[in-house]
Order: sequence, then structure tokens, then C-alpha cells
Amino acid sequence: MTTTEPQARLVDPITLVPELKDIGGALYKATSNGTIPRTTISLVQLRAGQLVGSTYLTVLHTRNLRQAGATEESITAVVSWRDAPYFSDAERVALELVEAVLTPSAGAERVPDELYARASGHYDDKALATLIMAIGQVCFFLPLALIGKPLPGVAPSRQWRS
Repeated sequence: MTTTEPQARLVDPITLVPELKDIGGALYKATSNGTIPRTTISLVQLRAGQLVGSTYLTVLHTRNLRQAGATEESITAVVSWRDAPYFSDAERVALELVEAVLTPSAGAERVPDELYARASGHYDDKALATLIMAIGQVCFFLPLALIGKPLPGVAPSRQWRS
């Protein structure tokens, strides 16, 4: 019996579209302006990966959370954040925002005024714009993660098909 090592569907997209490296760098720079803690950004991006069912994104953002100093309990509880005691009110509203953006809402606004008002209560305009960009950053890469299927948990040079 032979086993085949898993392989991504796509070759490294940066070799195909070199501008992607600049876009990724610009998005990272925009979300690293210091107005939102790196842990909050990674919590939001981990939740996005969970919502869309991407192992690659969940492994990536779990690692980012560990590097940012998040506790194992908080990382594990992201999927059940609503009743978990590990998150601040600001983190909770950030998690609620990413869920609102990525979850269809039958006949209602995805991000109602009430949710926006609560977010504005925790974040000033620049921080809220940064949080929105952090959601946009992970959403920008969702198609690559879901369609290209890079390998999770390996060095970037090994994530893509050769």
C-alpha cells in the first residue's frame, strides 16, 4: 500500500502573480498600525478561518495567536467565544463583527447599526477601520486558501505545489 503525500492544488501564487507579495505586505502593514492588538487581529482571522472551514487558515492563525502570547484556553475557545470567559468585551465585538460579515443573514443587514454602535464604543475610528481591514485581509486570502489549498503548518516554501 502506497500513500501519497498531500499536495496543494496550486503552485505558489506569488510566482504566478508577483504583485500579490506587495498586496499582502501592504495589508499586513495596514493592520499593524498599533491601534488593534495583534491578538485581537489573529482572533478575528482565526474565527474567519473556522467559519469558512479552512484548515490552512485555522492552523496559521492559531500559530499567530500563540506567537502573540494568547493562552491555549482562549485559542481553543474561539469557536465558542460567546460563552467563553477568556475574551474582553472589545474582543467579543470584534469576533461578532467577523461573524456578521461572513455569515449570511436572511432578510436583515449583516452588520446592523446596533453592532456597529457597540464596535464604535470599543474602538475609535482609526482602530475600527483597522479592524475592518483585518477582516478584509483574511477575506482577501480566503479564495487562495479554499481553492488553492496550501498545506497547513509547513514552511511557506512547502505550502504550495511545486
